[in-house]
Amino acid sequence: MEAISNFVSAINGLVWGPPMLVLILGVGLFLSLGLKLMPILHLGEGFRLMWKGRTGGDAVSEGEIPPFQALMTALSATIGTGNIAGVATAVFLGGPGALFWMWLTALVGMATKYSEAVLAVKFREVDERGAHVGGPMYYIRNGLGRKWAWLGVLFAIFAAIAGFGIGNTVQANSVADVLQTNFALPHWATGLILMVLVGMVLIGGIRRIGHVASALVPLMAISYVVIGLAALAANASELPAAFAMVFTDAFTGTAAEGGFAGAAVWAAIRFGVARGVFSNEAGLGSAPIAHAAAQTRDPINQGMVAMLGTFIDTIIVCTITGMVIITSGAWTSGESGAALTSDAFALGIPGGNYVVAVALAVFAFTTILGWSFYGERSVEFLFGVKAIVPYRVLWILAIPVGATLKLGFVWLLADTLNAMMALPNLIALALLSPVVFRLTREHFENQRKVGV
Repeated sequence: MEAISNFVSAINGLVWGPPMLVLILGVGLFLSLGLKLMPILHLGEGFRLMWKGRTGGDAVSEGEIPPFQALMTALSATIGTGNIAGVATAVFLGGPGALFWMWLTALVGMATKYSEAVLAVKFREVDERGAHVGGPMYYIRNGLGRKWAWLGVLFAIFAAIAGFGIGNTVQANSVADVLQTNFALPHWATGLILMVLVGMVLIGGIRRIGHVASALVPLMAISYVVIGLAALAANASELPAAFAMVFTDAFTGTAAEGGFAGAAVWAAIRFGVARGVFSNEAGLGSAPIAHAAAQTRDPINQGMVAMLGTFIDTIIVCTITGMVIITSGAWTSGESGAALTSDAFALGIPGGNYVVAVALAVFAFTTILGWSFYGERSVEFLFGVKAIVPYRVLWILAIPVGATLKLGFVWLLADTLNAMMALPNLIALALLSPVVFRLTREHFENQRKVGV
């Protein structure tokens, strides 16, 4: 096991080195500038379209689920342990300054997520069951041409395998850990419960996943934010100093304090960007797989709905987690992961650790659902619809296994597979950016012509 861990660690250091961080932020910045900051400037319109898309798509829509459910399915896969354990790990390893780099990753990531969804709807296909399928593997093949099909195959392979890390075992492991700590529930019991619940939902496919996600995600996200604000209110006097630390430590590093070993600027950047991407998945190419199933014929409208996922996930939910950790002072305790977040909330409000435990369990459950769909679409691209049922069986069986693995190795493996997924997708986004820019320009020109 140690040899495997060392091997994965070596790959992790390679794929998460400076070139990857430059590529993720660089592609996001390039798309932001090419879109003339449209995702940030039209954030309000994105929320309007999201609200409008609660019951269905446009009049001539095609797809399986309403735009709102597509966003909630994507959010179900992104709002998870990354928002609770991931943020805590970033602060523990990179200091408060890591939160700044998470914000920066999210701001440019909005353009990335927008572009992914635009291309997903533009180049999606209808499979032999009549379902709309799309994502990086399809916009690589249909947008870049057959000579680039190998890149789409690589993405599908990485996504199908990565799902078992970022979307399955990491989630089950974190839930089992926090429930054992707070409610003395054995790891194996958590694994079995999750396995049964996930299996019951997966039987209904994307429509049932969409319904469950649209019910659970808004409820838990709003509840978590409200509880987080209450914890921040309890430490309101620490907020100015906490925000100051986030900005100063992002460029100067963080000195050792208490149980915190200290962190250089590079650590803040490395862990801030890595955990930011792990949390909001902008650039990974996972979310567009869900958005390709949306009931719409307008790629731009779905893109504006999709970009909200990054804003909600990182700018809102991750910020709440990070600021609660910093204002409580728990970040210097030497704890890491979900345990750090749990301690921070408990210091802010009575029983806060139980809130974190329940939130993490629900978020992780929905993440497992969302990522199961991503994995299914990936294996369908590789082997056809006949591969979906065997993949579901493997997916369900992996949950109790993941619940009993060591957290450190699971995080390491998920982190590594993240980067390997991102590479083909980021290359495709850069090459297909003229398509995104043209479609966006034509959309807003048409709006001006009709006086919208």
